[in-house]
Amino acid sequence: MKKLLMLSLITVFGLAGCGSNEEAGSSGGGGAEDDTLTIGISLPSATHGWMGALIDSAEKQAQALKESDGIEYVMTNAADPNKQANDVDDLIAQDVDVIVMLPIESAALTPVGQKIKDAGIPLVIVDRELENDAATVVVKGDNEGIGVNAGKYFIEQLQGKGKIVEISGPPSSVTEQRGSGFKEAVEGQEGMEIIASQSGDFSTEKSLEVMQNILQANPQIDAVFTQDDGMALGVLQAIKEAGRTDIKFVTGAGGAKEVFEDMKNDGLMKATFLYSPTMVEDAVKIAADIAKGEEPAEPMVVKEATQVTKENVDEYYDPESKF
Repeated sequence: MKKLLMLSLITVFGLAGCGSNEEAGSSGGGGAEDDTLTIGISLPSATHGWMGALIDSAEKQAQALKESDGIEYVMTNAADPNKQANDVDDLIAQDVDVIVMLPIESAALTPVGQKIKDAGIPLVIVDRELENDAATVVVKGDNEGIGVNAGKYFIEQLQGKGKIVEISGPPSSVTEQRGSGFKEAVEGQEGMEIIASQSGDFSTEKSLEVMQNILQANPQIDAVFTQDDGMALGVLQAIKEAGRTDIKFVTGAGGAKEVFEDMKNDGLMKATFLYSPTMVEDAVKIAADIAKGEEPAEPMVVKEATQVTKENVDEYYDPESKF
């Protein structure tokens, strides 16, 4: 009986031990007993426009890496900073190997970036920078270059004289850098004056409303600098509805299909500066390399702010583009 009892106890504890190991191995990516690599992706929510195209690009690149390298991914989308902070908490709790994040707002998400760093998880930031050094790598467009290049274009087209309206984005590094770059370029021109500067929140609808108010308050406007192609479309609609003929041109940033089409049709949209949503593909690829244990080649990847006008628009126009 004693032998039988001992054998039974050994069997029971042996099975319990096996069950415990299996549960540990099935935990989220990055677990010590799970060799599967997992990328966490935290993005704003959108179904169209620049952000919609970026989300689509991120998903496609992550899926491609899953198929080619067996790297899993968890994607989250948030409509506000609080939701994004909660999403990141969930990704940390899942013990992902690396996180790709596009902060909805730079300041609000800066503590979240620090929390990721404190958890020992590498962080790849896309587009909008944080206000600390939490990021392992930053992938962005040349935001200051967009502003500077736009400013130079305004000086050339207006010959150093004119009343300018600026439609900016929400509080973020993108907005600050594009705005400061533009002001830096035009501030030496005594004949150029920014008569109004308001946020369009990177929204076509909001920019339409804001521009309607600006048009009512200002009987003479020579040109409009917008920090985003989506906002530019709202501005164009407001100008058209108001029947204004004093405005010589509008500029944007991004490279949207509708903006390119307006250029091709000799509309008011005379220039934009490339800021492709496909930059997120680079971010996801870099995240995959980091997850594999590779050191990033550089801490900052900046995509060039190429100027597009009617003269070269055909090089960039894609009628099948989702953006």
